[in-house]
Amino acid sequence: MAPIQIEQEYKITYLHSYGQDSPWFAALTNKRLLASRDPTGYTYANPRGHDMYSGNETKWIDITNVKAHVHAFTVCYFGSQEFLPECPFVLALIEFEGVDTLLLTRLMGVDPDAPSLDWIGMEVSPRFLRNSKLKPTDVYFVPVE
Repeated sequence: MAPIQIEQEYKITYLHSYGQDSPWFAALTNKRLLASRDPTGYTYANPRGHDMYSGNETKWIDITNVKAHVHAFTVCYFGSQEFLPECPFVLALIEFEGVDTLLLTRLMGVDPDAPSLDWIGMEVSPRFLRNSKLKPTDVYFVPVE
C-alpha cells in the first residue's frame, strides 16, 4: 500500500524587528540609501549599528548620490522561491566612493543573457521600488546613462 497523503494548508506569520537596522529600511521607503560610519571614518555600505573592529557605535550617512560602480557580478539562473520568477537575474557587488565595503544588490537594466566583463567598473545609480516592501530588495541599481 502506498503511503496516504493529504493536502493541508500550512501558514506562519512572522513578526520580527529590524532593530538597529530600522533607519536603513525607513530610508529606503523615502528613496534614500544609508551607510554606517564608525568614529574613525571606516564606512560600511550595509546597515551596521556598531563597528566590527572596535564595537563603537556607527552613525548613519546618506550615500544615495555618491558615485557607485559595479565591483563584481554574477548571473543567477536559480534562486530562492521568491526570486524564481525573476530568473535569470544579475546580482552585483556595488562599490561607492568613500565607502570601505560593498553592497550586494540586484543590477537591472542589463541583459542577463548577455553578461559582459564590460559591466565591471560600470557607473550605476540606485533605484527604489515605488511601493516599498521594507525589504533589502526595495533598492536595486541601474547603469548610469
